[in-house]
Amino acid sequence: MSTLYVSHKACLDHLPPRGHPERAERLRAVEEALSQERFQFLVRDDAPQGNTDLARLCHSERYVARLEQMAPTSGELDIDGDTFMSPGTWEAILRALGGVTAATDAVMTGSHRNAFVAVRPPGHHAEIARAMGFCFFGNIGIAARHAIRKYGIGRAAIIDFDVHHGNGTQDIFWADPTVMYCSTHQMPLFPDTGSRSERGEHDNIVNAPLASEEGSAEFRAAFEHLILPRLERFSPELVLISAGFDGHFRDPLASLNLRTDYFHWVTRQLMDIAERTAGGRVVSVLEGGYDLQALKESVSAHVSALMGI
Repeated sequence: MSTLYVSHKACLDHLPPRGHPERAERLRAVEEALSQERFQFLVRDDAPQGNTDLARLCHSERYVARLEQMAPTSGELDIDGDTFMSPGTWEAILRALGGVTAATDAVMTGSHRNAFVAVRPPGHHAEIARAMGFCFFGNIGIAARHAIRKYGIGRAAIIDFDVHHGNGTQDIFWADPTVMYCSTHQMPLFPDTGSRSERGEHDNIVNAPLASEEGSAEFRAAFEHLILPRLERFSPELVLISAGFDGHFRDPLASLNLRTDYFHWVTRQLMDIAERTAGGRVVSVLEGGYDLQALKESVSAHVSALMGI
């Protein structure tokens, strides 16, 4: 079966201030990477527009309503110094929600074996009732809850290899035994969460912090000795990936030293778990990655692994 790629041009219209690292050029870099001839068999689809009912799967009613009311029709709105809304942001947010749930539907129904969703703004820092770190709604968490509620699965796993800890995803699933959240991330670093002692109410949170300047060997060890064994025991019925590529050695926002080929390696490891426990079902969603050349190379490696090339 094929790999599905989901995105939408409306996600280019979310416009933070000039010089902001989470910029529209990131999505253009992804498109350029996936325009290579070797991706000719990638099935491409536009993200449909989602709705706030999807956001409420993971976020409080009050927060969702307030964010919708705040969305500007002109000018720029500063949420917290890092996180901004422009007139195009609200549609981009809804396309992100629609994109991740459409990709999840496609994988859960067997239309496609796996999927990569390239949307922005990203999501893994968005807490139950708080936007932060460039993020408004927890896209990957919404995909997990959508799959659990619509298809009746009992266990979903979210694996986050973004260089920043996904405090929002952890917040959403802290007390939810149906979802395991696993993260490798640089520590100390924004948002200053993700210690090994943070384990969730049901021991369903698995944090593997890495020190500044650590690289592929330490990253691989964290997966082989901690994350992959825990995933095997959890036996997820759906594997979801928060695919942040800012652990790459070229990235300006952190100081890990991951090489491009490790994004291929870790994707294959997660696909192997999915083959054994989830019928091969994998949905990956773009998070960080702020050096455009590194992003292109890393996305190419990641999607190549998903496609088996």
